[in-house]
Amino acid sequence: MGRFEEIGRWFRLDPITRKRFERFRRIRRGYYSLLILGVAVVLSVFAPYLSESRALLVWYDGRVYLPTFEYFEMDVFGQEPPPAWGMGDLETEYLRLKREWEVERYLFRRERAEIGDDPQGLAALEEKYPNRRNRVFMPPIPWDPYESDFWYNEILNDIQLVLDEGDTDRAEMMARRDRLDELADSIRGGGIHAMLADPEMSPTGELLGLARSGAMPSLGRLGQVPPTAPDRSRQHYFGTDSQGRDVASRLFYGFRISIFFAVFLVLFGQLIGTVVGSLQGYLGGRFDILSQRVLEVLIAIPFLYVVIIMAALFAPTFWMLLGIMAIFQWIGITFYMRTEMYREKTREYCLAARSYGASHLRIIFRHLLPNTLTPLVTFTPFAVVGAVFALTGLDYLGYGMPPPTPSWGELIDQALQPENRDKLWLTLAPFGAITITLILVVFIGESVREAFDPKPYARYE
Repeated sequence: MGRFEEIGRWFRLDPITRKRFERFRRIRRGYYSLLILGVAVVLSVFAPYLSESRALLVWYDGRVYLPTFEYFEMDVFGQEPPPAWGMGDLETEYLRLKREWEVERYLFRRERAEIGDDPQGLAALEEKYPNRRNRVFMPPIPWDPYESDFWYNEILNDIQLVLDEGDTDRAEMMARRDRLDELADSIRGGGIHAMLADPEMSPTGELLGLARSGAMPSLGRLGQVPPTAPDRSRQHYFGTDSQGRDVASRLFYGFRISIFFAVFLVLFGQLIGTVVGSLQGYLGGRFDILSQRVLEVLIAIPFLYVVIIMAALFAPTFWMLLGIMAIFQWIGITFYMRTEMYREKTREYCLAARSYGASHLRIIFRHLLPNTLTPLVTFTPFAVVGAVFALTGLDYLGYGMPPPTPSWGELIDQALQPENRDKLWLTLAPFGAITITLILVVFIGESVREAFDPKPYARYE
């Protein structure tokens, strides 16, 4: 027995429906597209655990902490604030904490190899690096979609402050923590002071001048303002936007908003449209004429103007936009369902059902709808595509979700700004996400239409 046959048996599906599910499974492009999209939707539900600046788990001095569910200040884990901050009562920076403890383990191994078996030296080393056994476990994308990262423009200033204080050990640790190994080796070897004193290597006599002169190539990307290019060491896999926010995180959260918005909108619209269109076609007469006039009035209302007016009067929200678009979403499918119902109600099986005294509801939902679902299953996936495009377009125009809500349309708007047109990652990331999502939905739609086409399984009963 096939997989879908077992599902059909559990939910008591009729044999024709089970055959349709089996046929859909055999259409590989639609079946695998459904699996991929389904996995993406499930993962998006758990976005706070997959893309978040807070750690999933911290192991500190033999205790387990769950920062996802509780707020911890820097002092809890003994974390010092950056030199320019001067205060430590803020929330822990978990990505920085993880890298600081990784550097402690690296330095411990390096110095232990230099000390050898000296008991006093080992005891001092244990005291010097107390956090080397602690661990921080971060999400795959360690950035919140609302968090700005100005590290590229601040890190050299922070290290410069420590160098000016003469604390070369801490300066080296900061450089190692942020994967600036060339700078760390120069600080440890003492050559950094000669480089900063050379006007050709550093016109300003500071690390920022050293980065801008190109004398130390590994610092070339520093001292820049956002948006910044993709950086694997910093775990900005798709770079940052104009506000320094991680593009990958905003794409992920934007997908969740877009897909759930589209699903809710299409489910509501197709349900109402199917009911209204079926009643129009089946009842006909005065009900059909009056309802058609109402639909013609609704079609004449300019949807975009309504959204602009509402956005001017009220701050747009997810549910407000959903409600406005739902007023117009259901109209299109009514025409197709009305036509199908007009045709099917004249068939012999419908007349036979009437002669046996079947109720109108039974005739519509038990006999007619199963043979009039071709427009519904054909247009539903494309309605999802249209809903995603509509929300993206509204966000691009500034009438969609309020900032700083993660949005594909807002990322596209940033990418098309004149100053950002050379930032290819800002263009490719949102357009690529939209393209892949819509291709998957279209493949699913084509396969569903082919599998659920009622002609091979038409029933006249």
